Amino acid sequence: MPDAAAPAAPRADLIVTNALIVTADAGFSVIPDGALAVRDGRIAAIGPAAEIGRDAAEVIDAGGAILMPGIVNTHCHAGDSLFRGLVEDLPLEPWLQTVWKAEKAILTRETTRLGATLGLAELLLSGVTTAMDMFWFPEETARAARDLGMRVATGGIFIDFPGVDFVTMDDRIAAAKDFFAEFEGADDILPTIMPHGTYTVGPDNLAAAKALAEDHGALFCTHAAETVAEQADIANRYGRSVIRHLDHLGCLDERTVLAHCVWLDDEEIAILARTGATVSHNPVSNLKLASGIARVPDMLDAGVRVTVGTDGAISGNDLDMWMALRLAATLHRGATRRADAVSTQAALAMVTREGAAALGALDRIGSLEVGKFADMILIDTGPVHAAPLFDPMTHIVFSTAKSDVRDVFVSGRRVVRDGVLTAIDIGGTLARVRALAPAIAASIA
Repeated sequence: MPDAAAPAAPRADLIVTNALIVTADAGFSVIPDGALAVRDGRIAAIGPAAEIGRDAAEVIDAGGAILMPGIVNTHCHAGDSLFRGLVEDLPLEPWLQTVWKAEKAILTRETTRLGATLGLAELLLSGVTTAMDMFWFPEETARAARDLGMRVATGGIFIDFPGVDFVTMDDRIAAAKDFFAEFEGADDILPTIMPHGTYTVGPDNLAAAKALAEDHGALFCTHAAETVAEQADIANRYGRSVIRHLDHLGCLDERTVLAHCVWLDDEEIAILARTGATVSHNPVSNLKLASGIARVPDMLDAGVRVTVGTDGAISGNDLDMWMALRLAATLHRGATRRADAVSTQAALAMVTREGAAALGALDRIGSLEVGKFADMILIDTGPVHAAPLFDPMTHIVFSTAKSDVRDVFVSGRRVVRDGVLTAIDIGGTLARVRALAPAIAASIA
């Protein structure tokens, strides 16, 4: 008796077809006239459109648009979007004192949620599907991300003095544990411990923060070596530079993400390579605050993982990962006079697979591969600046603008359709932000 026929593969929930697919897989494969099938939020198949077919509950004809992984932003303060353009023309240290004055006057749980919604919406509309965000009341940022349908890495803030949230250090560990209890194990929230920096968090509290991260298998993120003044301050206090200080305290490993790292010497770069810590390069903020230019080519040559962040809209005035990406790819060529200082592929990796790896999530996001979450974006190739299009990776890195992002998907769910958020009406958020603007302006008067 012949064997029974094998059951047919289940029908896909979604197929995106007629796309120029940039996978950002290990080989950076490109599939012309490609298609991708989604089932249960994950990529079920990817390949030539003729092989994938159209058997799905929903079929989207990309019309030749580029389909690529969602962008990963590894350093952001989304809630600070409330203060966009408020504090200008100052270097970091006096700038930060004014920022904290404004935050202390304005921020509550409610206004933090408002600012986080504003900032994360800006990111999502521009194709960022995952962001690492450091801000007061991190649970409000997590909830705002859920409202929008995107992923966020965030969690307990550590700072020695009572901060904007009026939480003392004695209560911060408990607050961080509460965050873990609410969000640990979720696919959309990547719990993180986030001490502000070595100049605002003492050695004992940094070590306690790292120990808590280790206990929960969480990420550890802090600002590091952003300015010359910061390096001098930490050397005067502890007799070591910022990176050496963090290494001495046992804070550096493959689950550590360090924002900025502008001022590093050769030995510090070697320490980062040895420990596996990730650098989040924030070129827009570093240039605007006159902090300097990070030694990104030297880090890459040493084997340090380098990713890209926007920082907050208060220091860069917008949350444009495409501008940050282009600067990451071009700035260092000019600074070193080496046309190959940061290759096109290396730059693209910084905002896709390397960003995902920094968050311990490369097995789930960061590239378009079977089994991963269908976090992906469609980039319009119709504008005049997309013609002719010889190489899609070159176009992504050097020509694409945030306005070119047409559709955004997270776990196969379309969270941006034709440039419009699908989960919330952003108009209400904008009205509330504009109504709050006079009080924000008055906070530093």
